Amino acid sequence: MPGHPETLSAFCPGHRLLHSLLPDDVSGWPVLGPAPGGLAIHHPHRRMPPGAGLMERIQAIAQNVSDIAVKVDQILHHSLLLHSKVSEGRRDQCEAPSDPKFPDCSGKVEWMRARWTSDPCYAFFGVDGTECSFLIYLSEVEWFCPPLPWRNQTAAQRAPKPLPKVQVEGQRELRSGPLQAVFRSNLSHLLDLMGSGKESLIFMKKRTKRLTAQWALAAQRLAQKLGATQRDQKQILVHIGFLTEESGDVFSPRVLKGGPLGEMVQWADILAALYVLGHGLRVTVSLKELQSNLGVPPGRGSCPLTMPLPFDLIYTDYHGLQQMKQHMGLSFKKYRCRIRVIDTFGTEPAYNHEEYATLHGYRTNWGYWNLNPKQFMTMFPHTPDNSFMGFVSEELNETEKRLIKGGKASNMAVVYGKEASIWKGKEKFLGILNKYMEIHGTVYYDSQRPPEVPAFVKNHGLLPQPEFQQLLRKAKLFIGFGFPYEGPAPLEAIANGCIFLQSRFSPPHSSLNHEFFRGKPTSREVFSQHPYAENFIGKPHVWTVDYNNSEEFEAAIKAIMRTQVDPYLPYEYTCEGMLERIHAYIQHQDFCIAPGPALPEAHAPKSPFVLAPNATHLEWARNASSAPGAWPPAHSLRAWLAVPGRACTDTCLDHGLICEPSFFPFLNSQDAFLKLQVPCDSTESEMNHLYPAFAQPGQECYLQKEPLLFSCAGSNTKYRRLCPCRDFRKGQVALCQGCL
Repeated sequence: MPGHPETLSAFCPGHRLLHSLLPDDVSGWPVLGPAPGGLAIHHPHRRMPPGAGLMERIQAIAQNVSDIAVKVDQILHHSLLLHSKVSEGRRDQCEAPSDPKFPDCSGKVEWMRARWTSDPCYAFFGVDGTECSFLIYLSEVEWFCPPLPWRNQTAAQRAPKPLPKVQVEGQRELRSGPLQAVFRSNLSHLLDLMGSGKESLIFMKKRTKRLTAQWALAAQRLAQKLGATQRDQKQILVHIGFLTEESGDVFSPRVLKGGPLGEMVQWADILAALYVLGHGLRVTVSLKELQSNLGVPPGRGSCPLTMPLPFDLIYTDYHGLQQMKQHMGLSFKKYRCRIRVIDTFGTEPAYNHEEYATLHGYRTNWGYWNLNPKQFMTMFPHTPDNSFMGFVSEELNETEKRLIKGGKASNMAVVYGKEASIWKGKEKFLGILNKYMEIHGTVYYDSQRPPEVPAFVKNHGLLPQPEFQQLLRKAKLFIGFGFPYEGPAPLEAIANGCIFLQSRFSPPHSSLNHEFFRGKPTSREVFSQHPYAENFIGKPHVWTVDYNNSEEFEAAIKAIMRTQVDPYLPYEYTCEGMLERIHAYIQHQDFCIAPGPALPEAHAPKSPFVLAPNATHLEWARNASSAPGAWPPAHSLRAWLAVPGRACTDTCLDHGLICEPSFFPFLNSQDAFLKLQVPCDSTESEMNHLYPAFAQPGQECYLQKEPLLFSCAGSNTKYRRLCPCRDFRKGQVALCQGCL
């Protein structure tokens, strides 16, 4: 710094005036006052002899300037030293505070002290091994410690810059209010969003393109039904975890070899429905894309996200759920209420609650996430504990239906099963069927090897979807041999005018006795290959018989040949039905609102029920105010006391209703038992997925202690369960009559 005029001028503005002093005598310069810290600067009086020349004067001035520069340098050095000591004083205050509001702070500091190098993300957020950096991180990035008082002005400067805001197709700037969703009919941009490069994505895009006209017509119908209803546009991330390389992506290589396509059918339809409803979409099928869209910091996933989550909703599967937990740090717990898990077979509450599942033997590889059970969305309406997502089948117009009826071959059967293993051991059934019908198959086989099916079967090999549809339109019968379970093909066959024949399981298949269900987070008993087709469609379209009884099987074949049916598709599996359902979920389901306490006890108001006139069940009292914000609307509630050993799912179905788990909190009181005239000698509250319930003998009433364990599923002969039921829209079991 000394002798550098630009630097000196910056700190000593008077230096700029030196040139004006050159002609003058510099003797008698004053002594400068004390500098910061008490350091005074004195300039010796240098009087020029009377005969001194101009050169000597200039040299004297130059010396004085040099002396001033040295002294200024000393002042600045002293000031910096003082500032450093002040900072050190602050750092001395970086000790884990003892604050009852932050009980985990000291423990987290200890962990950081030992493990802060275990993940590079800590250094990314400024952790450098000092106590201060630990506390800054734990108070400003995570929330285990209180903010440091002296960080008020500097915290914002140290925070990492947020990632660029996600730009989503269809997003527009409005001056005020949220963006409004507008129905879309052109799906070309959606096809771009879905990406390419995987056989699974190619299959999904072909399906979406083929159904474009049906989606457009369905959107038009739903728009008319909703009228002027305002719909906020949601920003939605769709992460298909099972297609990522990190999860193994076992499906893509099998698309062309007859592998299961049900999941890809469902995901294609979910994407189409969300897009047609007018929401902003981002689609990811790789871990790298997921991390980028979420704002995951570099490292191993221990730290929270670098920005607020830019998505209102995230649709994923169990693989994606695991990936998010591994890479979102604490943000996973913060934002998991926005996640919707596409879960083919469902997750019951007993398996979802981690502590309960661990203590009572319900822990599996797929459960224990502590989500609201309604966040799991299934392919079929297995249990009302979860939300029914579904998929769509192609809908025929009246002209197509007439053509199909006129072109049916009365003696043509198509076997459900594209893999040769499904046909093994079925020779007996095939032999009986062959006496009456021409049998067709669509079994994949390698060109070097003959198909592994009986010689009398006409095997078409694996067919593209349009050609498979044409085959179904000619056939009379679509027959299943027990596997695969609950796929989309039977619905497609019924929609194309086929009768579906399937086997009855005795005993029913479950996780207790069948390898396929073992480890899945459900205790559901499956009584046939396709329970939805059996229970929600039934005869004449669906026949369920005992394949172990040859006479019953042969009699069913003969009866089916005499039976005439029209093509049939349940409304909930049409494009309009799926749009209606997902629209209702997006508008009304909010799992980020913390559930109230499950225990009503003495402080809760009396239940707003009355005993029905026939004294069989409870109804919402007409003069009782409807619970604000409740969805489905609480006035649709009907409550029955189940017989011993009967699940609430079955109890409600017995009365032509659907079990509604969101109504359990209204029933979770001693008052509800009293109004049903149940004599409670004692009332206790415990964690149990069968409660609220009445136990005999003993006349004991039990209330539910844990809201996440309210469950329509499950039964025990010891208990009579208190069951909340509701009505439902015709052809739309997921929605009550007043739910849209």
